[in-house]
Amino acid sequence: MKLSKRKIAFIALALLFIVGCGVFLVPKPVLLDNTPFSSAYYDRNGELLRLALAQDESYRLYTKLENISSDFIDATLLQEDRYFYVHPGVNPVSLIRGAYETYVRRSRSMGGSTITMQLVRLRDGLDTRTIGGKLIQIIKALQLEAHYSKQEILEAYLNLAPYGGNIYGAGTASLIYFKQNAKNLALPQSLALAVIPQNPVKRFPLKANNSEWQNARARLFEQLPLESREQYAPLMVMKLPAFGRNDLPFLAPHFVDGLADWTNHGVVQTTLDLKAQKIFEQVVVSYLNRHKFQGFDNAAAMLVHVPTMEVRTLVGSSDFFNTAIEGQVDGTLARRSPGSTLKPFVYALGLEQGLIYPETLLDDDPAFFAEYRPGNFDKRFVGKIPAREALVLSRNIPAISLAQKLSGPDLYGFLQSAGAGFPESRKHYGLSIVVGGAEIDMRSLVKFYAMLANGGILQDLQYTKDQKVQQSGLSLLSPESALLTLSMLEQPQPGALPFTEGKKNLPIYWKTGTSNGFRDAWTVGVFGPYVLAVWIGYFDGHANPALVGSQAAMPLFFDLVRAIENRESLKDMVGPALANLNIFRVSVCPDTGEIEDCGLAQESWFIPGKSPFSTKNLKDKAPEILSPRENLSYAYSYKDEEKLSIPLEAKSAGEQESLYWFADNRFLGVTKNHEPLFWTPQPGQHTIRAINEEGYADNKEILIIVSE
Repeated sequence: MKLSKRKIAFIALALLFIVGCGVFLVPKPVLLDNTPFSSAYYDRNGELLRLALAQDESYRLYTKLENISSDFIDATLLQEDRYFYVHPGVNPVSLIRGAYETYVRRSRSMGGSTITMQLVRLRDGLDTRTIGGKLIQIIKALQLEAHYSKQEILEAYLNLAPYGGNIYGAGTASLIYFKQNAKNLALPQSLALAVIPQNPVKRFPLKANNSEWQNARARLFEQLPLESREQYAPLMVMKLPAFGRNDLPFLAPHFVDGLADWTNHGVVQTTLDLKAQKIFEQVVVSYLNRHKFQGFDNAAAMLVHVPTMEVRTLVGSSDFFNTAIEGQVDGTLARRSPGSTLKPFVYALGLEQGLIYPETLLDDDPAFFAEYRPGNFDKRFVGKIPAREALVLSRNIPAISLAQKLSGPDLYGFLQSAGAGFPESRKHYGLSIVVGGAEIDMRSLVKFYAMLANGGILQDLQYTKDQKVQQSGLSLLSPESALLTLSMLEQPQPGALPFTEGKKNLPIYWKTGTSNGFRDAWTVGVFGPYVLAVWIGYFDGHANPALVGSQAAMPLFFDLVRAIENRESLKDMVGPALANLNIFRVSVCPDTGEIEDCGLAQESWFIPGKSPFSTKNLKDKAPEILSPRENLSYAYSYKDEEKLSIPLEAKSAGEQESLYWFADNRFLGVTKNHEPLFWTPQPGQHTIRAINEEGYADNKEILIIVSE
């Protein structure tokens, strides 16, 4: 039956109406939600560390339109769809011309697809060589245009377009072929990339004979305005070099591998300092080569910037690709015996709990602890030894004896609260935890030492620039206990001259560790604004009598310290921080370890309200509390609760001597001789303490009673 023109027009309008309804009534389609993308990892200064494959084994780095060169965008539109900003997703003229060339003249296959239509084909994997496939492509293109802006559509296309092999997206192609971000593409490079998607097989830049690619670029160049052609003509006669996937960097492999599981896909700006990383890798390899005669073939090292907690270097093994040493294992994550590197935290807790000050004498004599009878590394005992020396010399008996006295928390509880993650109970490890009886990983160990340098505040390590930085952290120690512990660890660099260029050498606070059975050698320490940890050993755990912390790891530690000192100016953090704390120096008799001047006195740091003291033979030097009086009770009613204020007053031997006031070890303030300090107490029994600058103190007990 022959249809009239009116019926044909009606049917066309009906079909147009149906298509229109389909375009606008169908739910908003997704653009790229189901497309896997790559990750590009950069160091803190913008150097590419690695471009990782997407889940479908393609290189496809998502790049925002604003991060793509305008020259490249213009070249792509000129090549693919110069009326992109005019048509509604479909260009009727191009479709008719394409159909004519393909089906009438049969000269060549021309799809007449717009960028929007190409996006549909790339996104949905459509076969658009059939009429049915082409119709679906057209309808879906209209749908995209109805729901998305031109900018969104163009951005999606430029992230899916094929650029040869398994390389997709403008940002990816720019990074691989020209080793630069798409934002920085010049016009000759932009033209070269813009012509690839039309025929990515023939125009693959890395083909032995890539004349098709070069010729296509030249043809597109001829379509540019005369002004641009005159400006870039000298560059266009030159053959454009291109790099390949095999030229992509694979740097800091353990560090990047550790990020791959939890960072978002796309550009990842890390905290790593690539120049420092390369120096560390070279120093580690050089050191191991010099010590092959001792059987050393593997090491790990890690450098963290304390103020920001940023990981600046991370060497997980000496050779990532060496299967003989299991090089792909990350030594910074491996749980190993830390030897004596946990001892500083015993002393930190001892300071915190008022058991010691740095010059307190501790016993280094044979001792039993239940069924545990530890010895010292040198198999000798030295008798009485100051706490500071016992820590520096890593004497086991004093540390274990002190650990046994800790309460609220003990070492196990303290480290668990800091995130040590010990898999077994306190009873399982016992006091052996002090000398490395519980395994821990290097990253945790670095965090713990950084906590000391940060004044007792535990913070997470930072691996990326966009990682959420903690504002406060977890307070585990007072600043006084934390920083005094570090000061006790200060030791000179082995072999360093006393002074360099007239300046005092940078203070370094460090501790060595050797595991039981000589399986792990450690050195961990703080210098300038950094924490550095070094481990030497074997991932299979076999022993080597040369694996002693002070002999194996310590020399490498200082090689790395000097490498950092040579590339930047470092300032001590610990010394200036101590000057701002609530601590002062007191005279201590070296024979007794007590706070007294015995003629041979030396000075020790003292924490008012925490450090232990003795009033033996020192009454003449101690202050005298005048108010409140001994064993006095104060009563007040609830109605007068806000009005109760007790004057604290004391006399001191020196008129201008400062007196530090504490109520139940809580610091209240500082006064001078006979100067009152007013205190508002809570009900209950209180111990009032006044301590002078030499550490001598007077106590008074008072009772605050509340009446009806």
